[in-house]
Amino acid sequence: MTLKQLRVNLGWSMWQLAENAGISRATVLRAEKAERPISAGNAKKLADALSTGYNRTILVTEIDNLIIE
Repeated sequence: MTLKQLRVNLGWSMWQLAENAGISRATVLRAEKAERPISAGNAKKLADALSTGYNRTILVTEIDNLIIE
């Protein structure tokens, strides 16, 4: 699933995901659009935040279309 699909399935806004991951909303938007890369550290923060929401481990490699620098 894409980052947006994972986020929406949790019922989270971009702002909520950003806050839970400890990153900016702009970074979440950039990651969801997959037009520019995000850092590996930010990708890990997103996966960790989603893992908390889903109550299971979500690996960065499980997030489709994520572009990492």
